[in-house]
Amino acid sequence: MVYVMLGSAILAEILGTTAMKYSDGFTRLWPSLGTVVGYVVAFALLAQTLKTMSVGTAYAIWSGAGTAAVAAIGMVFIGEAVTTAKILGLLLVIAGVVVLNLGGAH
Repeated sequence: MVYVMLGSAILAEILGTTAMKYSDGFTRLWPSLGTVVGYVVAFALLAQTLKTMSVGTAYAIWSGAGTAAVAAIGMVFIGEAVTTAKILGLLLVIAGVVVLNLGGAH
């Protein structure tokens, strides 16, 4: 159940960050509200996750997965450049999260 909550926190963070891209510097109402709601939900769920998961592991998964997903969304859907360096960076982020998980999520 803790991974479902963490996954939901990650999804909320991804949605909030993507909405922020479309908020035009917080000048557009609905994307701006989407950003606020996304981050409030993300932090609330992350806080609940931290009741049973170590902070280092939870935050590494949350931030790493969110970073990788948002970077991929930028490249696939928003038209950001796909470069060898970006792909390598994404792979390193994913590898880091995997290595931290191998140490245990307690």
